Amino acid sequence: MDSRIGIFWLREDFRLTRNDALAYASQNHEKVITIYFYKKKLFEDRRAQKWWLFKSLENFKNDLDKKNINLEIIECESYQEGFKTILNQKNFSIYWNKIYEPNYLNFDQKISNLLLENKIEYKIFKGNLLNEANEIKKNDGTPFKVFTPFWKTAEKYYLDKDHHKKNTVKSKSSKINFSKNSIKINNILPKIKWYPKFEKYWKPSESEALLNIREFIKNEISDYGSNRDIPGVKGTSKISPYLAFGQIHVETIWEETQKIERKSNGYRKYINELGWREFSHSLINYFPQMLKGNLRKEFDKFPWQNNKKHLNAWKQGLTGYPIVDAGMRELYETGWMHNRVRMITASFLVKHLRINWTEGEKFFRDSLLDFNEANNVAGWQWVAGCGADAAPYFRIFNPILQGEKFDPEGNYVKKWIPEISNLPKEFLHKPWELDLSVKGFELGKTYPKPIVIHEEARNEALKAFKSLKK
Repeated sequence: MDSRIGIFWLREDFRLTRNDALAYASQNHEKVITIYFYKKKLFEDRRAQKWWLFKSLENFKNDLDKKNINLEIIECESYQEGFKTILNQKNFSIYWNKIYEPNYLNFDQKISNLLLENKIEYKIFKGNLLNEANEIKKNDGTPFKVFTPFWKTAEKYYLDKDHHKKNTVKSKSSKINFSKNSIKINNILPKIKWYPKFEKYWKPSESEALLNIREFIKNEISDYGSNRDIPGVKGTSKISPYLAFGQIHVETIWEETQKIERKSNGYRKYINELGWREFSHSLINYFPQMLKGNLRKEFDKFPWQNNKKHLNAWKQGLTGYPIVDAGMRELYETGWMHNRVRMITASFLVKHLRINWTEGEKFFRDSLLDFNEANNVAGWQWVAGCGADAAPYFRIFNPILQGEKFDPEGNYVKKWIPEISNLPKEFLHKPWELDLSVKGFELGKTYPKPIVIHEEARNEALKAFKSLKK
């Protein structure tokens, strides 16, 4: 057993199960410490996630305390600066798990060189994907740009692997302190207290993530194929924020799904969602330019509209289209939005309002508890038509028909837009067609008129798209 201190560098892996870096530190060192470098700037445009981070640190600290492993938080401007605060202490080795984003992987290389210069032992472990982000390629060695062949190859590659056994985190005989610069967890909470509402909906912990996925598999996965598109029912796992912060490893989710004896269409659809997550991470690593702009460069000339009034109406859930507004209000209230509605709201922004997808990506980044760079950027570019394997730009969601198809009884829109809850069912997704008086409802006062007319907006979007071909 190594007498030096073993440091686990905590980033997006708030779990004890399938945490290779933490397990290795605990199995090879008598004394173990966990360090989290808190980069304030990282969360300046991810304000909803500040709350999740705070709760994650709080709950993970309790889990680590039971193992006699201390958690210390060091505030810093950059990871490089954070490392410099600990490099003066030479009696340690450090371990961490990868994050599959280009900036993180590049930093891993830089910090590895710095640690070698300082003769400090380190080890980097596989992160929270089924396969490494650069492992899946076509036979000719080039990256996939289309999901279906990518996932067929990636799934087979994963299944053919020799999977190592789960490493367990060993308890230590006593806790130790390492840094004199550690801050309190409470320092992370935003000063503006708009986040307490999240407490009603979420418990950011590893135990909750495991309970969540097991209950979903037991009760909902068999009907996931159809229910996943219906926002008014409990049809999805809502595991995404836990995955984003690593309260659960994707291999654990995979393992839990394999326990299903009779694998339905719902199982297949759910596994494919894990595949989309893998695909998004593959894309941003092979095509890092996606993180800064359109993958399809012809969209650099797209005639986007700079309409702040329309953008604010979209953000506030006041577009006059109930299915769009319900989604935006669900997002503000809970920090999460149903995936079908994410596509509808995103399509409305980039096609009905013709506002640059980067504005939507930025707003989702700030508002979503499950924000993940790969998923967010790839998802927005898919909707906008400017990414890999994108939905064609001329496929424009009709928000009225989408609402009537996927929320036929209006359960979803009535929940998030109470001002229309008394409307007859046939008008819930097009309240402007109502020609009778309904108590508590007045179009243009209690609920806005549509900020654009669907048919006109659709025609303008198609005209704009055609201009790219000239």
